[in-house]
Amino acid sequence: MQPRISPSLLKKIAFTLLTLLLVVFPWRQTPLQASERQINAIVAVVNDGVITRLELNARIKLVTDQLRHNGKPIPSVERLESQVLETMINEQVQLDLAKIAGITLDDAALNQIILNIATDNRLTLSQFHAALTAEGIDYEQYREQLRDEIIISRLRNSQVDSKVSVSPQEVDHFLASSSQLNQHREYRLAHILIATPEAANAATVERAQQQAKQLYQELKQGANFETLAINYSNSAQALEGGDLGWRKAELLPTLFADVATEMQIGDISLPLQNSSGFHLIKLVDMRNTQAIMVKQVNARHILFAATSASELAAAQQRAQAVYQQLKAGADFAELARNVSADSGSAIKGGELGWGKPESYVAQFRRALQTLAEGEISPPFQTEFGWHILQIHGWRETDESDSELRKRAHEALHQRKLEDERNSWLRRLRDESYVEIRREQ
Repeated sequence: MQPRISPSLLKKIAFTLLTLLLVVFPWRQTPLQASERQINAIVAVVNDGVITRLELNARIKLVTDQLRHNGKPIPSVERLESQVLETMINEQVQLDLAKIAGITLDDAALNQIILNIATDNRLTLSQFHAALTAEGIDYEQYREQLRDEIIISRLRNSQVDSKVSVSPQEVDHFLASSSQLNQHREYRLAHILIATPEAANAATVERAQQQAKQLYQELKQGANFETLAINYSNSAQALEGGDLGWRKAELLPTLFADVATEMQIGDISLPLQNSSGFHLIKLVDMRNTQAIMVKQVNARHILFAATSASELAAAQQRAQAVYQQLKAGADFAELARNVSADSGSAIKGGELGWGKPESYVAQFRRALQTLAEGEISPPFQTEFGWHILQIHGWRETDESDSELRKRAHEALHQRKLEDERNSWLRRLRDESYVEIRREQ
């Protein structure tokens, strides 16, 4: 029996910026008499590179399949092509910057990430390969698309994410001025963005505002929100009908939070403006949630860092040697202080403190689940290198003041992150050379 990929993993693969997969056949059949130039004509020039008709058709085929699979309306050929091409252009300008910044991902590291994905889905690497093939997915193109997505993620982290911070004073102000954290309620919003450039002139802003007002009127007259989002929105969720998914109030974008909490299910907001452009939001649904106990683990670890194939092998050897010392009775804390590459925990004898298991990467979580209290794990690998782990204990705790502050910090950080990522990508797009070619 051929292995299959679970729906959750397939969705994860297919919908991460709609870029983690590529198919190899074009969306529409090319007439036999068409020339090779027509089949693979250049549709866009991006800096020093190009996007071809063959590449664009492949991505359109993927997006069309996903929309159909998820029961979403399929827009016109022209609108879909425009949306997909803009997504590909945004990817390319980020990859170009990553190349300049020297951000790469070698084959050994990529192979390990793919193995981790397969393991998370309870498949061997060969079974995962076969499952992708059974879904009509070319493995080699999947590898390269995954490589691009990880490189883009690392670029965003270095250019944007690592520079976003939240001060204790901001957390204090948030807790004092907002009751959202105490409302056990989640909201499901849909979103349409009519974007404006970073330094848009008054005429450009006026056109965007008029378009947002026109769409608002169409929605009030009964137009389908998903259809308009797919056709006209410039947001990352456009091809998903603008669906932002379920979010707690504090995790909604700043601009949306106060408006959404005052809306009734089915309501559509008037156009909202910020530096990204004009936004329309619809409250699709909301639900109450119960306060839950938080499961936490107290662990310590020793890290042997590695970023290349040669370093991985050396790190594994060092980890095995230290593991043998621990089995022979060596002191864990002393070894952590002396050899661990995690400087933050090393000075505390490897102590990570109480935390949620889901805050750790998948391989670390799996190791946590297999250990008894006090037991020391054999060396295991994550994207950071090799680890040795020990658990001190587990507990369940309520939403204490410290947990409430942590949630407030996470909410503020996420809001800032979304705003900064959007602004950064707009600037990068505006500063890049992009020429869209109209085919004859």
